[in-house]
Amino acid sequence: MANWLIKNAAVVTMDDNGTVLPKADMLIRGAEIVGLWPAGSRPVEANAEQTLEAEGLVAMPGMVNAHTHCAMTLLRGYADDMPLMEWLKKRIWPFEMKLNADDVYWGSMLGIVEMIRGGVTCFNDMYHHFEAAARAAIDSGIRANVSGVLLAFLPDARKRLEDAIAFAREWHGRGEGRLATMLGPHAPYTCPNHLLERVIEGANEVGVGIHIHVAETKEEIESSRKEFGQTPVERLQEIKLLDIRPVLAAHCVHLTDDDIATLAEKRVGICHCPGSNMKLASGIAPVPRLLKAKAVVGLGTDGPASNNNLDMLEEARLAALVHKVAGEDPTLVTARQALEMATRGSAQALGIGDRVGQIKVGLKADIAMLDFHQAHLYPPHDIISHLVYAARAGDVRTVFVNGRPLMLDRKLQLVDEEEVYHQVEERLRRLV
Repeated sequence: MANWLIKNAAVVTMDDNGTVLPKADMLIRGAEIVGLWPAGSRPVEANAEQTLEAEGLVAMPGMVNAHTHCAMTLLRGYADDMPLMEWLKKRIWPFEMKLNADDVYWGSMLGIVEMIRGGVTCFNDMYHHFEAAARAAIDSGIRANVSGVLLAFLPDARKRLEDAIAFAREWHGRGEGRLATMLGPHAPYTCPNHLLERVIEGANEVGVGIHIHVAETKEEIESSRKEFGQTPVERLQEIKLLDIRPVLAAHCVHLTDDDIATLAEKRVGICHCPGSNMKLASGIAPVPRLLKAKAVVGLGTDGPASNNNLDMLEEARLAALVHKVAGEDPTLVTARQALEMATRGSAQALGIGDRVGQIKVGLKADIAMLDFHQAHLYPPHDIISHLVYAARAGDVRTVFVNGRPLMLDRKLQLVDEEEVYHQVEERLRRLV
C-alpha cells in the first residue's frame, strides 16, 4: 500500500477542541494518519511515495452512516408516501422475499458507490443475505459493520439466527480489519423475548454488538405497553440486552424521560434518522434532550427506500434544521453538533470511535475531501457551517479508507460504476 502526503488542505479534525486548520499537511502511512502539521511546519523528512496537492479542498473525517439497509437501493422509489407498517407489510417485506444473494450484492454495491461519492467511509448495515453485503463492502474497499436482519415471523427464524451468529464469528475483522459484524434483531415488536435472549447469548459468545430498531413509531410504543406493560426501552433493559457493548438503537423517536436516562446511562448508541422519520411521518426524535443527557448520538440515513438516498451531508443538514423548527429555537442542534453526529458520534455509537471519526494522528486514514472552490461554498466564513448548511454530496472529490484512495478527483478506484448499473438493471427485470 502506497504512503500518501496530502498538502495544503483545510482540515476539519472533529477532535476534542474542535480544531480546524485553515491549511495543513497530512501524512498517511499504511492504514493510519501518522502526521498532521499546519502548513509550513512539516518536517523535511516527512514525505511519501504519493503526493496529493489539496489547495482549495477541505479534508474532514469520513462520515459514518450508522444505520442503513444498503441493498434497498433496489427498492428506491418502489413504495413511497405510506405509513411505516403498511409500507413494510404490503410492499417492502413481500418484495424482499424475492431477493437472492446476488441481488443483495449488487444492490449493496450500488449503495456503496453512492456513499463513497458522498464522502461516507463506513456504514452500518442490517439486511437479508448479509454475507453478500459483507462481500460487497470488502470488494469495494469501504469500512462496514454488517448484521443480518432477524424477523420472528419468518418460518426459518431460528436457523437464520444461528446462521447470523456463525457469520458474526467467521467474518468479523475481514478485509484488513475493515469489516465488523453485529447481530441484527429487527425490532422488539418483531422479535419475542426467547429470540432476543438467544441474540444476547450469541453476542456474548462471539464478542460482537447488537443493531436493532427501537421506539420508531407511536404504534410501536402503544403495542409494547399493551402487551408487556413497558416501553420498548424498558423491555430491552429488563432482559439485559442493553448491557451488550455496543448496542446501536436506530431511530429512538418516542422516548420517555426514563428511557432517555437509561439509554444515556447504558451508553447505548442512538442513531438519529431524520430524513426517514420525516418521510414516514414517524415523528421527531428528542435529540436535544438526548444530547443534554450526554447520550451517544450518531446519524444515519436508514434505507434508500425510505429516505430515498444515502446522502449523509443532507442528513446532517436535516438534523440541524428539524429540531430548530420543532423547538422554535435556532440554537438547538448546531452545525458542529450535526457534523459531529455524522462523524465522531456515529463512530462512537458503533464502538469504533478509537479508530475512526476524527482526523487525528494514530487513527485510521478514513478521510473525505470536498472541493470548496465553488460558488455555493464562498466566502469561507465558517467551514463547519458550510459543510452542514451549504455543501452537497457532489462536492466530494477524494475519499480514503484505511489509507487507500477509493476515489481520486471524483474517479472511483476499485469499483466499475457502469458494471454496477448494468447488474442492477438486469436484476430489476426479474424482480419488478
